[in-house]
Amino acid sequence: MLLGYNTNGFAHHNLIEAIEVLAEIGYESVAITLDHHSLNPYSADLAEELIGVADRLRRYGMRSVIETGARYLLDPRAKHEPTLLTADHEARERRIDFLRRAICIAAALESDCVSLWSGVLREAISQEAAMDRMTNALGPVIDYASRLGVPIGFEPEPGMLIDTMRRFDELRDQINSSCFQLTLDIGHLHCMGETPIEDHIRRWRTQIVNVHIEDMRAGVHEHLMFGEGEIDFAPALAAFREINYSGALHVELSRHSHDAPAVARRAFDFLCPLVSKFDSSG
Repeated sequence: MLLGYNTNGFAHHNLIEAIEVLAEIGYESVAITLDHHSLNPYSADLAEELIGVADRLRRYGMRSVIETGARYLLDPRAKHEPTLLTADHEARERRIDFLRRAICIAAALESDCVSLWSGVLREAISQEAAMDRMTNALGPVIDYASRLGVPIGFEPEPGMLIDTMRRFDELRDQINSSCFQLTLDIGHLHCMGETPIEDHIRRWRTQIVNVHIEDMRAGVHEHLMFGEGEIDFAPALAAFREINYSGALHVELSRHSHDAPAVARRAFDFLCPLVSKFDSSG
């Protein structure tokens, strides 16, 4: 089990500097949210930037995952749009193209996975029709990821079509691919009342390729600093140790960029003793 940090919490740093700060603190993995300032897939300088990021990751011995949840990268006026659920076909194709680019970046960096989600259903169609639309859009993404050998970590997200582990289970039944895996968000489980959290960790042990971790309150989708919410993290971390999870726990505090280095340090100081305790208990 490694500790990592999501760069959506370093919105005011360039990516190289963020990696350096995180490495100095002691993090061993970085969840890179592709964005305007962070390996923008549409930048003319992407190839050069990839070389620099790969060099830093090697220098510090850090692993990585690629995150695709940038708020306004594809549409400057609509948060997270377009998605795999957007009604307009050409808009959905923009999301598919973006995800393919993310997969290429993950392959170049030898990242553990590309993490993505369904999107919000913004029209009055049936759940069945919405699921069909999303799986049809997801199909070519998974095929492309399979060809490049990049796992997909699908994240259930409050407020989206796939918002719970039950809904993820329904989606998984429709997708026949070994590269279709799970990004498990600890706070989301608590928010959606999917507790005990450790039971889900054990159930999905063979599918977890990425973990997001933060504090949260039941019924409120707000990522909080550890100790400001309601989650008891010890049982969850014990469960990760029990299943021999070898990936990273990526702290996700996307609204804390104004104080990113100090927040990252506080999060590390909270989690490190717990992770060390359970890593050494085996």
